[in-house]
Amino acid sequence: MTTNQDVIIEINQLSKHFGDYQALNDVNLTVKQGEVLALLGPNGAGKTTTINCLLGFLKPDNGQVRIAGVNPQQNVVNARKNLAYIPEQVALYPRLSGLENLVYFSKVAKVEKSEQEFKALLEQVALPAHAFNKPVNSYSKGMRQKVGIAIAIAKQAKALILDEPTSGLDPSASYEFSQLIQQLAKQGVAILMATHDLFRAQEDAHSVAILNQGRLVDYLNFEQIQTVQLESVYLKHIKAEPSC
Repeated sequence: MTTNQDVIIEINQLSKHFGDYQALNDVNLTVKQGEVLALLGPNGAGKTTTINCLLGFLKPDNGQVRIAGVNPQQNVVNARKNLAYIPEQVALYPRLSGLENLVYFSKVAKVEKSEQEFKALLEQVALPAHAFNKPVNSYSKGMRQKVGIAIAIAKQAKALILDEPTSGLDPSASYEFSQLIQQLAKQGVAILMATHDLFRAQEDAHSVAILNQGRLVDYLNFEQIQTVQLESVYLKHIKAEPSC
């Protein structure tokens, strides 16, 4: 594994089978402090399996993953201290308010702050003040995601994993979410974003990794490729059979 202290998310020779099905085959990726990496690929490409290995939900057959130097298969508690995860549908307690959810999940992570400090975090992520004390079941998806980002900021996560974060968002909410992601990257958070949204990948990511049938078939940064070319590169790879 690399010893570069700037690397927060490490994926090294990662392979995973489910019976006869090979979900991942020798995948290698890193995400550094302040970097946003977009993980692209069709359904079944291996994006979710990669995320579940990073979260410690799945044990690799071969290879390793690390979060801030910690292998979640060996020490999942310490690995998750450095990690925040925002799925496509953010899991919050629907009858609690946004503020109450933030306080609760922060305390679970052993983060103690005053009520005013928690409110300041919600202000930082641009949650409307009138919504602070309303139950989350009245929130839009974009508002729930803002609470999720506030939780990540509160626990000072070094790594943030996003799974289809802009799916179902209207253009305004998608733009607001993009601004939050860019702010976190500027603060040094390493961000891995699994997405089908090529436009948001172009707008938010510093680099792009393309998975197809469990293999890493391309890795690009936007100094190497014009953003208008990403769609054609992506389509070329997912239509091709990965070499054995």
